[in-house]
Amino acid sequence: MKVVVGGRTGTGKGVRRGGDVRKSYATPCVGGQTTTPRRLLLGAVAARRSSRSTVGVVGSGQRGCRCRSVASEGLGNIPRATQLELEVAGAKGDAAKVVVETGEIGRQAAGAVTVTSGETVVYCTACAEGEPDAFEEGGSTDGQQGGMVPLTVVYSERFSAAGRTAGGYLKRDGRPKDPDVLVSRLVDRPIRPMFQKNWQRDTQVTSWLLSYDGETKPEPLAITAAGVALAISDIPLSAPVAGVRVGMVDGEMVVNPTTSQMAEATLDLLVAGTEEGVLMIEGSADLVASEVVLEAVDVGHKAIRGMCKSISEWAEKVGKPKREVSKVKVDHDSIIATILSEREDELRAALSVPKKQERAEKLTQLKESLRQAYCEGENPLVASLKHYNAVFKQLMSDVVRQMVVQDGVRIDGRGLDDVRPITSRAHVLPRTHGSALFTRGETQAMAVVTLGDEKSAQKMDNVQSTSDNDMKRFYLQYFFPPSSVGETGRVGAPGRRELGHGELAERALSAVIPSLEDFPYTMRVESTITESNGSSSMASVCGGTLALRDAGVPLTTNVAGVAMGLILNQEDGSYVILSDILGNEDALGDMDFKVAGDAENISAVQMDIKVEGITVEIMREALSKAQQARAHILGEMEKCSPPPRNEVSDHAPTIHTIDVDPQFLGMIIGSGGKNVKQLISDFGLTTINCNVDGKPEGTIEIMGTGRAKVLACASHIESMCRVPKEGDVYSQAPVVEILPFGCLVELGPSRQALCHISELANQRIDKVEDVVKEGELLDVKVIEVADGGNKVRVSARHLLPDFVPGKPREGMEGRAGGGGRRGNDRGGGGGRGDGRRRGGNNRDRDRR
Repeated sequence: MKVVVGGRTGTGKGVRRGGDVRKSYATPCVGGQTTTPRRLLLGAVAARRSSRSTVGVVGSGQRGCRCRSVASEGLGNIPRATQLELEVAGAKGDAAKVVVETGEIGRQAAGAVTVTSGETVVYCTACAEGEPDAFEEGGSTDGQQGGMVPLTVVYSERFSAAGRTAGGYLKRDGRPKDPDVLVSRLVDRPIRPMFQKNWQRDTQVTSWLLSYDGETKPEPLAITAAGVALAISDIPLSAPVAGVRVGMVDGEMVVNPTTSQMAEATLDLLVAGTEEGVLMIEGSADLVASEVVLEAVDVGHKAIRGMCKSISEWAEKVGKPKREVSKVKVDHDSIIATILSEREDELRAALSVPKKQERAEKLTQLKESLRQAYCEGENPLVASLKHYNAVFKQLMSDVVRQMVVQDGVRIDGRGLDDVRPITSRAHVLPRTHGSALFTRGETQAMAVVTLGDEKSAQKMDNVQSTSDNDMKRFYLQYFFPPSSVGETGRVGAPGRRELGHGELAERALSAVIPSLEDFPYTMRVESTITESNGSSSMASVCGGTLALRDAGVPLTTNVAGVAMGLILNQEDGSYVILSDILGNEDALGDMDFKVAGDAENISAVQMDIKVEGITVEIMREALSKAQQARAHILGEMEKCSPPPRNEVSDHAPTIHTIDVDPQFLGMIIGSGGKNVKQLISDFGLTTINCNVDGKPEGTIEIMGTGRAKVLACASHIESMCRVPKEGDVYSQAPVVEILPFGCLVELGPSRQALCHISELANQRIDKVEDVVKEGELLDVKVIEVADGGNKVRVSARHLLPDFVPGKPREGMEGRAGGGGRRGNDRGGGGGRGDGRRRGGNNRDRDRR
């Protein structure tokens, strides 16, 4: 750890306006009390000196001179900048050092820091209300379970951080974008369980990305900045928190890898924790083994331990004294013991009802009964309704823990490793491109897939976008209506939870999405939760897999997801892992560990806990049981009835890609897109894209409903770009013009060829119209190409059944003549009669 305390002794300059100096300032010196200058005259070099201050004055005509002064008393104390250099184990280059600074910016916040790595800077503040909540004064049973910590975390990325301006009409940065909300959740989850018991004051942690170098990712910096800001503030946090990103690049674990390195990574994992344990992990992978994920967690936590140790030592030197949390005035342990001794059987019976709504109704009735018994009367056991609510929640938690640990039985009667019953069916909606309904117990997801071209891709317009055309061709949108839990509520823009769950399910499925070359569609998955009792995001993964299969998307493998839970005894460290947890088990337990992947490997993970850290050993067991649960779920998904179609729907657009010589693009597009628009109209297509992102020039993407129309258009475009070669055969070429000496046939748009009268039939003919008329279709063969393909001669008789190469046409045997065809000469009528008509005299005639 390296601590640097620095100050600044700056100078101010006089600003000349019309020859006069309007103002002259001097920045204060480090450590001194501020003073006030008696007078600064404008224009003249004059000052009234006093024993309290020394002022250097710039007069008229003294361009560029500097003032020398201590600051006035009214300007406040000088900012003192204190730095901490954190060494990040396992990181390389600029990422190996993270610089934390406080004391200069945001001095009125309870805690304010800037965190810098490379040229990426995150500014974070932490503030809390001054007066304690009445609930805090009375105490709760547990900081995280007795009452929710009133914590708000907001993270925002400024476009100016990357030297950009927001798009659209309004150039001001607006509300946090979806990626900002996702980072806010990443910051919230590891710091929330670290607040001390009974803390119930409104607390806000705000972060801004102020500078972004395009290589150093800001998410781990935002987590660390929040942990440091709280550590040096007066807000009581149990221990400092830090975060890192771990990527597996070329088989090696790299801490805080750059954006360039992550482009080749097979694992992307964010890890947050304290010196003692891991608090949060979230990431995605290209289907890697559980041991690889655990190795990444171990590497990340090793770096975090060193960072947290340095932060803790630094906070003792520069941090503020912590506020005292009000002491518990109510003996909750004795209250809970009393109620359990008298009513435990009723609690067990209510919590053992298998169905969610019936169980909720029983618990509501029991809660009211207990309230009347213990909160009313002359000497109530619990005087405050708010305290009673906390006590009742703790009662439920204690009973559930006893049932699991002592009896090995869960709320709905399942064993610890049992997965709820699963049913699924595909093609549930007739006009969608793909759909599936996945049901696991009382959690149900309706997944719908929509296929499109690149115009349907999701544009990524945020600070970290690599370009203005940064697009996602696969994305999942998660909807959680209040009706899914039998409630009423707001319906509209997605909330933070919906964005987070959708992002997790999207990452889980991204690992098995085919490449653009194998499947030239964009894919949008909508997952609507129609019923929820825990693990709805993992149901979205399962339903999404089936719906994608139903849409004909060739996934590399099927994936499924499951949520694992934890009951932890913090006194002796014993624990129990639960598979496929219910909503109540999530709320009353200590961990929500979501794992998605195929039967063997992992594509996405997300872990949240309510205790102050867990060990890698606990995660290892949870991942092992999650693998068993996924294998079971995938087996049940194979029983889907009706099964997915595994082919593109007739209602989905057909996308066909062809490659043409780039020199023909102008001809295909036409002036102002005239030709391409005509093709779309003629063939009834949706789009023709002649500039496909990520494809070489000359790639054309044709999209429309109806495979026959798309293929017909593709054939037409190919014919437009086809360069005739001698021996090529053109079927059904239209006759566009009749000439005295032959006819013109169309080989393709803007390309015609001459079929001479002598090449129309195997016998001599007098008139072209005797054989063919304008508008008729001819099968012709190219017999001559000249002038780089601009002059083409074709023959119809070469394709006739009785054509014999070298044999004269019928009626022409024994005729001699001169002026045969030489090169491109169309003459050659000589040799007839007395020979007075020599070759070349009639260029429009040939030997008959």
